[in-house]
Amino acid sequence: MGKRIFRLALGVLLLAFSFPARAQQPEKILRIGYLGNSSPALERDFVDAFRQGLRDLGYAEGHNILIEYRWAEGRYDRLPEFAAELVRLKVDVLLTAGTPGALAAKQATQTIPIVMAVSGDAVGTGLVQSLARPGGNITGLTRMTRDLDGKRLELLKEVVPSLSRVAILLNPANPISARGWSEAQSPAKALRLKLEPAEVKAAEEFEAAFAAIARQRPGGLFIIADQFLLAHRTQIVDFGARRSLPAIYP
Repeated sequence: MGKRIFRLALGVLLLAFSFPARAQQPEKILRIGYLGNSSPALERDFVDAFRQGLRDLGYAEGHNILIEYRWAEGRYDRLPEFAAELVRLKVDVLLTAGTPGALAAKQATQTIPIVMAVSGDAVGTGLVQSLARPGGNITGLTRMTRDLDGKRLELLKEVVPSLSRVAILLNPANPISARGWSEAQSPAKALRLKLEPAEVKAAEEFEAAFAAIARQRPGGLFIIADQFLLAHRTQIVDFGARRSLPAIYP
């Protein structure tokens, strides 16, 4: 899924450049500022797909394009600093995935084109004015998932009819997480489910969050969409499997 999103975003990214790829050497080497949510290792699949897509379109790093990478290592509070740094480097375009990175990029510049490979509810979070007329300097892809968290809870309840308590893993540093938590309350009430939050906003917090979930002994595990949690998906899935927890993921 992530690879397809990044390949789709490539087309949007190239529209941000002032000219198409050509066989001859361009007059200027274009520079992309890449705001990463976690680390090169955890986002390797995404970056590999991104680089391959650029190569397919005639762009090669060190030849006619340069990519300036900045990695937040899961600390979303570092994204504004990195975005400002990339703006000072006068990159030609900023690329990021997820709402926190897009918001940081928007705060850093109103002139450099910003491409969000994906974001959560770009209109609701104020990234763009509307989907039809976004305005400003931001474009890309967004997920409109207002009803999906409730649907996922319904599916989990269908799989485990006796389910009464669900652990909700979320990243409080992402504004989309608060919206997801709020929107899950009504369907949870209708399904007679008690939701128990477990927060993780840094890699070193997973152990404590998993221990808290284990103590609560819920009947199921639910993940609210977040790019940092996605990067740690193997760790999360392994925990659910070890605890034999029925789980549903975004």
